Amino acid sequence: MSEIFSFPEVVNEYAARLVAFLVLCLSILIIKTENIWLLSFLTYGFWARVLTGPTLSPLGLIVTKGIIPAFGNPSKSVIGPPKRFAQAIGVVFSTTALAIAIMGNWSISINIILVLAIFASLESLFGFCAGCWVFGHLIRLRIIPEKFCAKCQNLEFSLSQKS
Repeated sequence: MSEIFSFPEVVNEYAARLVAFLVLCLSILIIKTENIWLLSFLTYGFWARVLTGPTLSPLGLIVTKGIIPAFGNPSKSVIGPPKRFAQAIGVVFSTTALAIAIMGNWSISINIILVLAIFASLESLFGFCAGCWVFGHLIRLRIIPEKFCAKCQNLEFSLSQKS
């Protein structure tokens, strides 16, 4: 059970960017359709990735078991805790958007999803993880204790590790 509910210490950057691309596509679809079930699926995915990494995430599984292997398993290793923090921000945004949509205020919900889409596009298209950037600053400012990510003190690890 503890293997299921764990997040990897090292993450494949290519997989993370592909998941972000799928989040972007799903977000656009939600904005266009105002479909509560798609928004529920998006929200579940963020929760699943925070709690289990790709293990119980449909988008994570599509990427790690389908797309990445289809391209010969390319890999670029980056530290995991900042990515988990970014997914946790996605949990907050998607859960808030879902709750507001359930209450019937799709206009506010769509604006929240739009913010998610913008950050997913930055990650997927340019490799800029805004949540990771915030996480790094919170570590440097000692707001997040160093014990949560020893390698995060040297954020160059993210840029230099290739598998």
